[in-house]
Amino acid sequence: QVHLVESGGGLVQAGGSLRLSCAASISTFGITAMGWYRQAPGKQRELVAHDTSDGDFTYYADFVRGRFTISRDTAKKMVYLQMNSLKPEDTAVYYCNKIARLITWGQGTQVTVSS
Repeated sequence: QVHLVESGGGLVQAGGSLRLSCAASISTFGITAMGWYRQAPGKQRELVAHDTSDGDFTYYADFVRGRFTISRDTAKKMVYLQMNSLKPEDTAVYYCNKIARLITWGQGTQVTVSS
């Protein structure tokens, strides 16, 4: 059974930090590129960052580059998103998923940044 469980969200003031975690029960996790996505109220879900299965390459959307860092622990099948210098516009529900052949979305984790 494949599923994704995100955690680590919360309420933080602008300029603060959060670290999100994603437990991915994907049998092919070691050879699967993973990404973090977010969806703000009234907006479409968007890709925030992704890695490659070997960790040699990472991509960041312009609006988070330099502030967010994606990482993984392959042995634990975990993906992380370290978020620093948070802004109110980062407020959204954050999800993890593959970046190709997406699987069923998890429940996500709410991040709320107050000004």
